Amino acid sequence: MERIWLEKSYPSAVPFDIDADKYPSIAAMFTKYSIKFSDKTAFINMGASISYGELLEQATAFAAYLQQDLGLQKGDKFAIMVPNCLQYPIALFGALLAGLTVVNVNPLYTARELEHQLKDSDTKAMLIIENFAKTLEKVIDKTSVKHVIMTSLGDRLGLVKGTVVNCVIKYVKKMVPAFNLPDAVRFNRALAQGMKLELTPVELCGDDLAFLQYTGGTTGLSKGAMLTHRNMVANLQQAKAAICPLLEEGKELVVTALPLYHIFALTANCLTFYTMGGTNLLITNPRDMPNFVKELSKYPFTAITGVNTLFNGLLNTPGFSELDFSTLKMSLGGGMAVQRPVAERWQKITGTRLLEGYGLTECAPLVCISPYNLAAYDGSIGLPAPSTDVKIMREDGSEADIGESGEMWVKGPQVMLGYYKCEEATDEVLKDGWFATGDIALMDDKGFFTIVDRKKDMIIVSGFNVYPNEIEEVLAMHEGVLESAAIGVPHEVSGEIVKIFVVSKSDDLTEEILIKHCRENLTNYKVPKLVEFRKELPKTNVGKILRRELR
Repeated sequence: MERIWLEKSYPSAVPFDIDADKYPSIAAMFTKYSIKFSDKTAFINMGASISYGELLEQATAFAAYLQQDLGLQKGDKFAIMVPNCLQYPIALFGALLAGLTVVNVNPLYTARELEHQLKDSDTKAMLIIENFAKTLEKVIDKTSVKHVIMTSLGDRLGLVKGTVVNCVIKYVKKMVPAFNLPDAVRFNRALAQGMKLELTPVELCGDDLAFLQYTGGTTGLSKGAMLTHRNMVANLQQAKAAICPLLEEGKELVVTALPLYHIFALTANCLTFYTMGGTNLLITNPRDMPNFVKELSKYPFTAITGVNTLFNGLLNTPGFSELDFSTLKMSLGGGMAVQRPVAERWQKITGTRLLEGYGLTECAPLVCISPYNLAAYDGSIGLPAPSTDVKIMREDGSEADIGESGEMWVKGPQVMLGYYKCEEATDEVLKDGWFATGDIALMDDKGFFTIVDRKKDMIIVSGFNVYPNEIEEVLAMHEGVLESAAIGVPHEVSGEIVKIFVVSKSDDLTEEILIKHCRENLTNYKVPKLVEFRKELPKTNVGKILRRELR
């Protein structure tokens, strides 16, 4: 039923179906466009740039090093734990050219989080920025990691500037804690060595695993969504089809402030714009809003993606409203709900509508997106991407009527294979080719979808998923906690923040003690901001804590 409505709603310039097999792999796509746009700038970071041709040369050298020197073979897992910098695309495409499966890692992970992801993914080798090498040192002996490649932020900025940046970061700002990883190889040395080696071509097909993209769950620790080359090719084609009428080949500069280790920026910015001969302006630290705005003032950017908090932050930073927006064609928000006041103010100041997209890690990630030619923000997540079916399901397993809310299910070439080594969890969400999102939505009579609630207990903080069970597990590690529950509460800046309810074993346990404990075991955005002590928590008749009652 939904496809009939959508065919009527989609503008004729946007194809309803895409070719998910246009390229046999992301590696093949990368090679094709690196040659086609050889002289164009692919990435810019901190004033330094790399062309498509240079990126192909360096990625090939890195692939040769991984393959010939480290002995990594097709299908081996390679982790990348760096922020937005030129090293990321070199390592990303190098690993894919070598036939490896990329495991993206948040550099801000605590030792506990890093240990789980490296162990669970069976990672054999990794690239890490030295700022967080101390974290790796604490856990590496408990993992399967055999090879570590180390990089400093300024390594690809040129000899003079790179040296200055690295010295300031290490000795002036003291942002590199002392670490001991004696067998680690420096990134620039690995590249130089790879230049002397020859890459043996690796045959890849759409069914080969391209990424293990970790995401949480309502139970247990985070799980690796298995995304194939076909999943990724399909989704970049879907994203491109939805926005292509706004853009021109070889003439785009997209602002990439979200980290490339996040699936949104990876697909929407890095991969999609690569097929257009576009330039990615990599912002290493978007939280430094004044410098972010200063960087924007240097470039005639044509597109920008982000989460609601990023757009809101820019709007409230002095100097942003004075920027030249005459070249800006597209603004795309995702990762969390776009708030109407932010969308309306963004359109007023920049002159472009803030498109809203909806996606999930398990869908690589795009599922729905607002049509580019709507006049203004309408509060919906728009229409399904090309070649994507969406249906709304009642709890009894029947399909809901138009205007009736229910759980959103998705089917399309972008849907993951499943969760790595988690058959039971996979079976819970994949049903006859349909992915059950856990989000409650409805479809109107024009085929537009709106998210109305979440079936899952997942909390979304500034576009990042936070799962209550992980927080509660960390709280349970403290000897003073009898039981606990974590929920998300609305917040005007980050969308939601984490609040915890705690039953303590004694009156000695304080909010300060709990927050300190959480900071030692959780990435910052997962750390609770609100604490409420209670004598007891609401439970079902079988003893399960009722988070919905706490909400």
